[in-house]
This record gives sequence, C-alpha cells and structure tokens, in this order.
Amino acid sequence: MGHRAALLAAIATVAVLAGAGALTAPAQSAPAHQASPHSAPARTTTAAACGEGGHQAEAVLSGSTWTARHGSTTVYTGTDLRSAVQAAVNSLTSGRTAKERVVVRGSGSMSAGSRISLPSYTTLDVCGTINVTGSGTGDQAPVYSRSTRDIEVQHLNVTGAPLYGIFMRNVQNVVLGQIDMRLTAGLGVRIDSRGDTSQWTKNVRIDNVHVSGASSHAVETYGVDGITIGTVTARDVGESGLLLNETVNATVTKVDAENAGTGTGYAAFRMANRNGRIGSGYPTNIRVGEVIARGGGRGVFCVSESGGAVIDKVTLSNTGNNAVLIENCHNVSLAAQSGTVTGGGEIRLAARSEFANNSDITIQNLTVTNSAIRESPCGTNTTFRNNTLVNSTQSIC
Repeated sequence: MGHRAALLAAIATVAVLAGAGALTAPAQSAPAHQASPHSAPARTTTAAACGEGGHQAEAVLSGSTWTARHGSTTVYTGTDLRSAVQAAVNSLTSGRTAKERVVVRGSGSMSAGSRISLPSYTTLDVCGTINVTGSGTGDQAPVYSRSTRDIEVQHLNVTGAPLYGIFMRNVQNVVLGQIDMRLTAGLGVRIDSRGDTSQWTKNVRIDNVHVSGASSHAVETYGVDGITIGTVTARDVGESGLLLNETVNATVTKVDAENAGTGTGYAAFRMANRNGRIGSGYPTNIRVGEVIARGGGRGVFCVSESGGAVIDKVTLSNTGNNAVLIENCHNVSLAAQSGTVTGGGEIRLAARSEFANNSDITIQNLTVTNSAIRESPCGTNTTFRNNTLVNSTQSIC
C-alpha cells in the first residue's frame, strides 16, 4: 500500500472507532411499547481489509509463537492462541468509555471448553482462523461477551466444533461485521438476554454471517429489542438458518439457506416464542427482505404467538417439511412483493389448541408449483390474493 492509501485507511479507521464509541445506549427496560424503526447502531465504514488501521493491542503469530503487545509493551509470549488474544484484550484501558481495538494476526486452535471474553468497549478484528477442538459444556465460545456494551467483532473465521461460535448475553450496542464459520458441530451465533430477562439485549447489527456444518442454528436471538441483519447464509446446518425468539424491532435483508434443518421441523427462517409481540399486540415491527430455502426442513415457520412480520420475497424449493407453516401467529404478510414455492411441502396455516388461532395472515403474490395451500382450522381475517397455482391445490376457508 502506498503512503497516501495507508494514511487514508488509518484516518478512516480512526473515524470508525471514534464514531462507534459515541453510540448512546437506550434505557434498559421491558420491551418497547410501540413499533417503529429501532435506532440500531449507526453504520460505519469498515476497513477494506482485515487488520488495517489503528489499534491499541495486537496478538501476532510468528512460527509457533504468539506474542501479544499493547503498544510497545509485550503482555504475552507463548504457544496458546486463546491466552495471547485474551492477554491483548485484558491490556486495554481499564474502565474505558470508548472502544479500543485488538487485532489478531494468525490462525490457531482453542478448546471448545474455553472462551475469549470481551469486556465493554472492545473491538476485535481476527485476521486468521480460530479452530475449535475437543469438547466443553455451557456457554463457551471463541468470542464471548456478557452484561457488556459497545462490542464489535469486525472479522472472524471459525472452524471445528464450538458450543457456540459467538455467544453474547445481556449486551447493548453490538456490531458483528464479516463472520464466517465452517463448522462440524455447534451453533453459529447466539445473542440473547436470558441471563436477566428483565433487561433486553438492545441495538444489535449483524452485517454478513456465513455458517455451514453447524449441528444447531446458524444464527439465533432470544430477547432482543432492535436488531438489523444484512445477510445470513446457512449451508447444511442442523436446525434453522435464522431463528428469532422473542425479538422485536428487527430488520433483515436476506436469509439464504440450503439444507437447513433437513429431517426436522426447523426452517430457513423461523419466528417463535412471541417473536414480534409488543405488549399484547402485533404491530408490524419484523421486516424481512428475502427468504431463500433450498431443501432442508421448512422454508418459513411462524409459531407460538409470534407475528408483526412482513416478508417481502420468498424463493422456497423442495423443502422436506412444510414450505411455509404459520401456526398461532398474528399479523403476518408473506410475499408482500413476490414469491415462488416449488415442490416440497405445502403452505400450511394451522393452530394448536393451547394458543389463540391465527389472525390477520396474508398469503399473496405467490407462484405455487407442484405443491399446495391449506388452511385448517380457519383463522380470523385470513387473506389469500394474487396467488398462481401450477399443478397445485388449494383448500382454504
């Protein structure tokens, strides 16, 4: 890189770090009482390549030796990746109120029974691959953060079998940039508020996540108020591509899943456990641009008193279970712009007796080929419109 380009990159990164540190945390409270575009963390310009720009600490692999430094001070030397990265993180300014950045240069392994913990106001940029080996229990993860705020992971590649690739609980103002996980087991990204359910996790941004080979979900949330997701790409994962539980004020650009939840009832995109419910109602607050499902279990699944959702486009083909299952949900609009369902399981509107029946469901703008649309039992205010059936049947109320 020339001197001018390097200078511009450094200036851009300083601006990113300064801007990220200025995020204002919302008050911790019960879920929002109105649906509106949530003030997710402002988007900032990401450095063109991993590791570019300023940082306060780094962990660097040379040969088989890791060296962690804070400025010119060495804080770790040895062969253990986890210890090196944690030492670099721990060397950042104590009690800081603005983000400080750690860059990791090199690849290595760590145990599934261990974690790298990020305290508040920490940015981590991993330029290499973390391979997770062995076994563990609980909420261990290569990247872990709990009861913190202003956390950013700019780049992260994970292989192996972690319990979780990223685990964050009761956090605020989180940014995940370019995340790539080629796993043999485990769950990709889990962000929740289950440690203290009186305080929702707030203001989460996920730019681009690719997860393959997980035995559970690619990305899962539970108890999040305010999340913006770019693209979730799921390949051959055991359960859902993207699962939103009890999450409100969410915007998702795309879920692209192939063989997600094969042989199960999970789906490329699933909403469950009162997802989208605000107070006792379901104002539109879950907005999904596109869902793609090829093979796997279900394509789109809404269940257990969830709703308040608009999905603009769907392309669902050859799912082993229902292409779409909407069960005990409210105010859901499927294919607001366009969609295709080809082969695989039917589009099904159903209900369990323990919850109120479906209400205000709209199924529209679909071309359904070699499949079916079926509603049973009859919901309240269900609308089917502008659907084209090709070698398909329809049984609706």
